[in-house]
Amino acid sequence: RIADFQEVLSEPTVALSKLRDLCFSGIPFDGGLRCLCWKILLNYLPLEKALWSSLLKKQRDLYSQFLKEMIIQPGIAKANLGVSREDVTLEDHPLNPSPDSRWNTYFKDNEVLLQIDKDVRRLYPDMAFFQRPTDYPCLLVLDAQSELATLRRRVEQSSLQAQPVACSRSGVTNVRPGVSSPLKPAPSTLSKYEVLPNGCEAHWEVVERILFIYAKLNPGIAYVQGMNEIVGPLYYTFATDPNREWKEHAEADTFFCFTNLMAEIRDNFIKSLDDSQCGITYKMEKVYSTLKEKDVELYLKLQEQNIKPQFFAFRWLTLLLSQEFLLPDVIRIWDSLFADAKRFDFLLLVCCAMLTLIRDQLLEGDFTLNMRLLQDYPISDVHLILKKAKELQDSK
Repeated sequence: RIADFQEVLSEPTVALSKLRDLCFSGIPFDGGLRCLCWKILLNYLPLEKALWSSLLKKQRDLYSQFLKEMIIQPGIAKANLGVSREDVTLEDHPLNPSPDSRWNTYFKDNEVLLQIDKDVRRLYPDMAFFQRPTDYPCLLVLDAQSELATLRRRVEQSSLQAQPVACSRSGVTNVRPGVSSPLKPAPSTLSKYEVLPNGCEAHWEVVERILFIYAKLNPGIAYVQGMNEIVGPLYYTFATDPNREWKEHAEADTFFCFTNLMAEIRDNFIKSLDDSQCGITYKMEKVYSTLKEKDVELYLKLQEQNIKPQFFAFRWLTLLLSQEFLLPDVIRIWDSLFADAKRFDFLLLVCCAMLTLIRDQLLEGDFTLNMRLLQDYPISDVHLILKKAKELQDSK
């Protein structure tokens, strides 16, 4: 299989349909194959290999520019503003009511940052990876004036830390109900985690920076709870790339792949689109209509018990199953999802496969038992689930 991948990837122009077929059955980790394939499948790298090095340089330079403009300068500006009273004009004053004032933007950003910070600190708590220091800390940020630019320091110094976070769906601190998993308890305080020494940063801090920059560049959606679960597996995959040269740029590459992926699934996160044809409600109903086609008895049982797809499929679809399985299994599922030419139609079949594989238990269970099964899915063998989903696809 590795030879098959190498053959397709060695051509001057990658044959996308051949690559999709190979990736659909799972991508080997060896030699950084998965990292490379995901970058192609997520439209970060073009099919013409000759363009790769110039495009990567351009995008990574652009990301450095984002860091300077959105993270380093606001941190330094805030520090400098407090240096002397005569430097503070009404325009720069923290109490300036203007929505365009720099301070107003800074405080609004802090609200978004606080929600991101809460979510990324609890990313895959059963794994040590996200708490460990990265081999490639962002020197651009860490070298900025006395680390004032690090987001971790900004959160620690912020009085907002003591404030309850608003759960408004339309406000800046968007919380998407139904995306948090009961299996992943939130840490109660910041002190629960060991603080790394100066000059080091943990992998979760890198993820925090990626999400903060995404929120700043996409004010229409900003940050919505659950995006951390989408960026986590991408970053983990790129940050463990055996190719050191590519691993070093995991942050920038993750940012652009995440942005491309969000361009395809962002409608799931936008409340106002829930009931439109591109929104999450339509997709959840599609899971049930597909189930009705494939297994009418099971469909009728769930209907009879008034088990709506919102109760479980919301999280499955919105987060691409990232909270239902262990991270290595999520990554394997994503190989197939990213390889899907119709872009996530296969996800609907995976959800149907998950239902049909526990059909006997669901047919026998009452409402309470079935809700427990669906919200804490009992089968951990993702190969079995993907095989069943492929059977459903072929039976069309």
